Amino acid sequence: MKILIVGQGGREHALAWKLRQSPLVGDIFCAPGNAGTAIEAVNLDLGATNIEGIVNFVKKQKIDLTVIGPEGPLVAGLADVLDKEGLKVFGPSRLAAELEGSKVFAKELMRSAAIPTAESQVFSSAEAAEAYVEGREEARLVVKADGLASGKGVSVCKSKEEALDAVKRIMRGREFGDAGNRIVIEECLDGEEASILAFTDGFTIMPLETAQDHKAAFDDDQGPNTGGMGAYSPAPLISPLLMDNIIGQVLVPAVHAMKRRNRPFRGVLYAGLMITHQGPKVLEFNVRFGDPEAQPLLMRMKSDLAPVLMAIAEGRLDEVDAPQWDPRPAVCVVMAAEGYPGDYQRGHVIRGLDEAAQVEGVKVFHAGTEQRGSNVVTTGGRVLGVTAVGDRLGDAKLRAYQAVKAIRWPGAWCRHDISDKARQYLRE
Repeated sequence: MKILIVGQGGREHALAWKLRQSPLVGDIFCAPGNAGTAIEAVNLDLGATNIEGIVNFVKKQKIDLTVIGPEGPLVAGLADVLDKEGLKVFGPSRLAAELEGSKVFAKELMRSAAIPTAESQVFSSAEAAEAYVEGREEARLVVKADGLASGKGVSVCKSKEEALDAVKRIMRGREFGDAGNRIVIEECLDGEEASILAFTDGFTIMPLETAQDHKAAFDDDQGPNTGGMGAYSPAPLISPLLMDNIIGQVLVPAVHAMKRRNRPFRGVLYAGLMITHQGPKVLEFNVRFGDPEAQPLLMRMKSDLAPVLMAIAEGRLDEVDAPQWDPRPAVCVVMAAEGYPGDYQRGHVIRGLDEAAQVEGVKVFHAGTEQRGSNVVTTGGRVLGVTAVGDRLGDAKLRAYQAVKAIRWPGAWCRHDISDKARQYLRE
């Protein structure tokens, strides 16, 4: 089987690494890939949203399956073009990808399907949004850009002043461009976050193991939102009973609602949840593997990924077995460039990758990297996802941070508390 992976982040490196282990898989290509995917696959000089170039490559090389990693090409309709050409693709259509591409659409779908979520209002003008904030007694609000913003379009505001500033930045300052033409303002939920992913071909739903992301930039969930500063799996706050509730209250109605709207969902559906005292509520839907959740999840997946992805592409997920999982936990720590999630420098040489790779149970997944001659250099804000498995969660965390300490470049930084939230649920 020849596979093309579209994208260049840590998620795509993890997918390439996992698919390389399959006896069914031969050649793997990445468009455009990074310094890590170059170890597992052949990188191409093709951008992830170069739809014409990707389709031409798939046809010329007779690629058996195209796996679309990031949300951008999904929202742009890459899966539709490939499907129209009779080419097999893992990833939802443009209409199905609107579940992530528009927070307004996602909110409307959740309301219509009775999926639990925060109370919210939609605004298409800054004046109306500001008047709404001013008139609210409750000062804690969440302001979200409607469109894609690389995980940075959400502002959790503790005061009216912060909410008004978020509206100003998004709608008046155009911080996220057209993604901020509309905004969603919603109540700020209290609880603990969890990430639930599931494979689906639009009919069968196959949940993955649980995970927890860390969106805030700094320790103790302080600072601005990012694309994700680390993750761990499993998330012990999700009990088997709670998981059953999430499947019944969130995943099943979401897949059925998309089918009823003639937007059948094929791929991996990601529900970002807040576990509140009233039960789980959906913060957001994503239409692809999370990054960095994919890294610890794929580290723990024992069974072959390739047959599952192909079965989804062919609409026969009911014919394959559910994945088998390593019972050991995994922790992923994201190492970022100085200044991220704001402006940051590129081109720093990364040292210590070989040393980090020698730590037992560790795999260093590349995200914002590039091979230049004999050096690996930084090219993105989130640079590496240092991931480790261990017999206990504390062991996995210790190994991940031991590897982090071996890696260096000017300005490198990370959160130091990835997975600490799990302590209250564990006896270690």
